[in-house]
Amino acid sequence: MSDALIRLRGVSKVYGAGQAAVYALRDVDLDIDAGEFVAIMGPSGSGKSTAMNIIGCLDTPTGGEYFFQDVATRELTRDQRARLRRRHLGFVFQGFNLLPRTSAQENVELPLLYRGESPKARHAAAVEALGSVGLAGWEHHTPAELSGGQQQRVAIARALVTKPTVLLADEPTGNLDSQRGREIMDLLRALNVDRGITVVMVTHEPDMAAYARRVVRFVDGRIDSDVRNAPGAPAVSPEAA
Repeated sequence: MSDALIRLRGVSKVYGAGQAAVYALRDVDLDIDAGEFVAIMGPSGSGKSTAMNIIGCLDTPTGGEYFFQDVATRELTRDQRARLRRRHLGFVFQGFNLLPRTSAQENVELPLLYRGESPKARHAAAVEALGSVGLAGWEHHTPAELSGGQQQRVAIARALVTKPTVLLADEPTGNLDSQRGREIMDLLRALNVDRGITVVMVTHEPDMAAYARRVVRFVDGRIDSDVRNAPGAPAVSPEAA
């Protein structure tokens, strides 16, 4: 078996059948080791979001195998895949996906509520997670009282509160201006470097992909390139500073 945390072998994904069949992924092989920060890029329709959904156990391959910690996910029941998501995977989305009339703390507590944690445990974990993303003191603010960057930090705290093995970020800076986007990327990189959390991020922005250690580019459902970034922070132009 491979030492990779995430392993795709010959993974294909087909939507529809016959002449209406659309191949979103075609025989993809991909390994991601524990502790990596990988950016997945590609044009619209390239398969990058489909690959992310399969890695996140939100979708299943039509063909091939996806192994998570050497477990073949195809063999898992629906409940077992849900348990894998709850215990090992944290999700961050472009649209934040926060409950609008609910405080930051209550939004962060939500995954623990689904896991059946006690109110006391949920409260303590949410406060800690919000503090870890720089939002100590903002626990009782609703999304409408927060900036876009702060809302995304709440979403990241919600993903972190379960202490996931992997953080999956789908266009995490897509709704933010360049300054807030850089702040979120600095946070994601710190979580990767300081906590060893594996980060897999879909992005169409080269400036954001530059924060990752590795960039995998999809074209027409296949991996077109897989390269490692030079270490160090992306350069900031004088105009952006």
